[in-house]
Amino acid sequence: METLQNGSRKAEPRTAEERERERISFAGWDEALKGEDWPPDVKARRKYAIIGFLGFCKRQHSAACVLLMKHYLATLEKEGKLAGEAREALRWFVREARKRGAAGGQRRDAAGEAGGDAGGREWSSDRSLPSAGASDLGGPEWEQALVRAVRLAHFQWRTEQTYRQWAWRYVEFIRPRSPQSSVAADVRGFLEHLAVELRVAPATQKQALNAVVFLLREALRVEPGDFSDFQRAMPSRRVPTVLTREEVRRLFAALRGTTRLMAELAYGSGLRLTELLRLRIKDVDTARLQVTVRAGKGDKDRPSVLPESLVAGLRAHVERLRGLWEADRAAGVAGVWLPEGLARKYPGAGEQWVWQWLFPSRELSVDPQTGLRRRHHVLDSAFQKAIKGAGEAAGIDKRVTPHVLRHSFATHLLEAGSDIRTVQELLGHAKVETTQIYTHVMRRPGLGVRSPLDG
Repeated sequence: METLQNGSRKAEPRTAEERERERISFAGWDEALKGEDWPPDVKARRKYAIIGFLGFCKRQHSAACVLLMKHYLATLEKEGKLAGEAREALRWFVREARKRGAAGGQRRDAAGEAGGDAGGREWSSDRSLPSAGASDLGGPEWEQALVRAVRLAHFQWRTEQTYRQWAWRYVEFIRPRSPQSSVAADVRGFLEHLAVELRVAPATQKQALNAVVFLLREALRVEPGDFSDFQRAMPSRRVPTVLTREEVRRLFAALRGTTRLMAELAYGSGLRLTELLRLRIKDVDTARLQVTVRAGKGDKDRPSVLPESLVAGLRAHVERLRGLWEADRAAGVAGVWLPEGLARKYPGAGEQWVWQWLFPSRELSVDPQTGLRRRHHVLDSAFQKAIKGAGEAAGIDKRVTPHVLRHSFATHLLEAGSDIRTVQELLGHAKVETTQIYTHVMRRPGLGVRSPLDG
């Protein structure tokens, strides 16, 4: 490194790769985008393209940079998605960030704190991702109609985001036709494009169908005609990944504190990830050894078993949370989020002890629907990352996720002789056929057939 006359050192020229890895900070990009002289639909498409990229950054656990943008665009093209609009949006993002001197350095980046996780969050503690909440009514006329219809139907926040994303993909697919002029062939073509060219799962195609039908029939009052003969996505019957009891013990041994308690409860009660994260103080009855899942899949409540071995740990955990709750009340923090109908009927319930999250986040965050700063539950991505890391640390040569704990719960109960109908109820399956998949991964499936190699 060259030394200058004043004694300071001149930085070595950076390589092209180093420049591409330089963090791009652009916390005010949404306001800058609003100031551009573009048609509203172009602004809306580019806004969603940038949000999509920042979400990609989060999943990669990396800050925004040019190198990651290239990976993101390549991923879009590989998945058969339209990358042209995203490319133009990201070029604008980089150009405007550099104009403002917002590239490099260690200040807050476009998706979080310097050195922290990148990308969008459903609940964000920073301002880089626009809080597309009550004030975000959409761009084009069709999107505004969709937002109004979704909110009148009181759908959940995540459902609104999902429907808007699918609506944009549908509109891009039928362009230059407008969604208001949609016919059956448009809807059929889009759904078959997903099934045949992109080879999506049946559940993904069904989600797209629900979103497009809602857009046309409920939001735009358009009847496209009969498209029921569209080609369905091919169902795939995959055997679930299941841990042995020994692997479960090793996984828990690699976890600490609240994360271990969460993992033990997920396994011990057979909970889905969202069901675990959305538990509130009132949903865990340590006296009756029961966990109540509220508004689970299919918007149904159900009870599940609470492991007796977790009672002491849960009681100590809840007692610690009381201090956090009291501190929030003393600081005037808004109450926790409640379903819309409940919040209207009992406006002060979010501040009451029994409604607090069982696994709250350490940090306050901005509610994207109301703009209020409040305490949300632990982020799903944080827990998923912890479970994956623990699986690697424990030397488990399987793909370990929170849902694998639920698979293991069901399989171990069946192996121990539990009735399949009981397991079905604990899991919240609508059909027993769904539960029967676990009989294929039991240690002795069927009649206990032994391999001839074992003599």
